[in-house]
Amino acid sequence: MTKITMRQAIIDAMQEEMAHDESMVVFGEDVAKFGGAFSMTKGLYEEFGGVRVFDTPITESTIVGAALGLALSGLRPVPELQFGDFVGVAFDEIYNKLGKWKWMHGGTMQVPVTLRLPIGIAGGAGPEHSQSPQALFMHAPGLYIAIPSTPYEAKGLLKTAIRDNNPVLFFEHKMLYDMKGEVPDEEYFIPLGKADIKREGTDVTIIATALQVHTALNAAKELEKEGIDVEVVDPRTLAPLDKETILGSVRKTGRVIVVHEEPKTGGMGAEITGIIGEEALFDLQAPFRRIGSPDVPIAQNIHLEQFYRPSEEQIIETVKELMEY
Repeated sequence: MTKITMRQAIIDAMQEEMAHDESMVVFGEDVAKFGGAFSMTKGLYEEFGGVRVFDTPITESTIVGAALGLALSGLRPVPELQFGDFVGVAFDEIYNKLGKWKWMHGGTMQVPVTLRLPIGIAGGAGPEHSQSPQALFMHAPGLYIAIPSTPYEAKGLLKTAIRDNNPVLFFEHKMLYDMKGEVPDEEYFIPLGKADIKREGTDVTIIATALQVHTALNAAKELEKEGIDVEVVDPRTLAPLDKETILGSVRKTGRVIVVHEEPKTGGMGAEITGIIGEEALFDLQAPFRRIGSPDVPIAQNIHLEQFYRPSEEQIIETVKELMEY
């Protein structure tokens, strides 16, 4: 095992897959010589050259549309949008093209596109550069959605996504890029659709993604001091969603909170608690809870933006409320 940052884990995954498969190409705004806005493609241009790692104009719809065309032509494209928020500019190409093209042609075409998308509140980037739009695409059949929370998962999930012949939206929280974690020295893959229990517990289940996994784990440590045993489940992918692990945890603890950085209304928590209500309602000892961000644009001010993101205090207070039932 080697301890590296999530940034390095993602770069290593792309480097390994480009060496493995000459059909893989990486492109996007400033990803070649500059190495990407967040330095997420550093070294790839120097190793693989400008034919396989190249810059594009500032036009997200073209980036995604070109990825589809390249995939249909036999390549394995891994495009990057500089900010995940820009899915809005390329929404038709993602929602209607990437996810549906295979099925509109009787399954005869493969669409092996992995679209990398930096998300999340970080450093006062404002309402158009700080969002977490992943839940929008839970309503888009045909698309896979991956959201790593550690370097280990970032590398394993990305390698799996790149080799998959279906389109994968790969959401990376910007605040996790510098987080370090252990990654195996040997090659490994993490399957899409398999959740991970980050912390075993018996009293309350917290389901969280990306940065909020760590917020939940920190809250769990504090609650342990008061004798409350929290289980933390990281879905790792929202599509496919590992209902078995989620429902198994909920049935064990009888209490559940879903925590995410995207707005509470229509966030992933809405779908997950809907599933729990349909399939495990009578296993609950207390009403389920959702903790998301408020339904307002994210503040530009670095101090105000912190009130938008769910906090340890919110989680701790909500857990204590559920323990009173």
